[in-house]
Amino acid sequence: MAEVVAIINQKGGVGKSTTAINLAASLADLGKRVLVIDFDPQGNATSGFGVDKDSLNNDVYDVLMNNVPLADVVVDTPVEGARIAPATIQLAGAEIELVSVMARESVLRYVVDPVREDYDYVFVDCPPSLGLLTVNALVAADSLLIPIQCEFYALEGLSKLLESMRMVKGRLNPQLRIFGVVMTMFDVRTTLSKQVVQEVRDYFGDKVYQTVIPRNVKLSEAPSHGLPINRYDPSSKGAQAYVALAEEVVSNG
Repeated sequence: MAEVVAIINQKGGVGKSTTAINLAASLADLGKRVLVIDFDPQGNATSGFGVDKDSLNNDVYDVLMNNVPLADVVVDTPVEGARIAPATIQLAGAEIELVSVMARESVLRYVVDPVREDYDYVFVDCPPSLGLLTVNALVAADSLLIPIQCEFYALEGLSKLLESMRMVKGRLNPQLRIFGVVMTMFDVRTTLSKQVVQEVRDYFGDKVYQTVIPRNVKLSEAPSHGLPINRYDPSSKGAQAYVALAEEVVSNG
């Protein structure tokens, strides 16, 4: 049975989609079966895996709103063992349309359950907000992976995220836990980056992975080529970091 992990932080630009794509690809190279559900209307994980959005007959919106089985929208990626349920801007409408749906917070959980046996990990790449889509991800997930950028105000807003987690855990998903915290955009040249990492370790303790994802030009370039970093430039520091993170995830069980 897959571990369903919501990759979540309501701040934008912290590396959620980058982590979803590259951690999934690195885990697949370690022999794991991984599904990424692109749950962000921007569809960055979809395009980052090279999926042509214009060629799609159905996407995650249709799974949520039109009763299309999740397995029917999943497509292959350039990495064997890693697959994606793609999203388009159409998903933005679901945030509004779900309001009138019965058990609106649990729609994603119901559609994910039938595919859990097909994968080792299911990553849900969440939008940068705490709206109804993100609440669905919190209810569907077994755990949360929180990317935090190594910049000033890194912890700002996290209290709201953790409060949302506590509310969902108390009312809708009592098993919800933190899968891990990954530090992104680390600049080895700055004292600030090192201070932020220490601050986050003090706050989250051993939930923070030892692997830190560096600022890396190749990581930024890879999505424009529709490739994860382990296919675009496997020798880059970004690729090596995500391989190390994948190994740490597997070793932590």
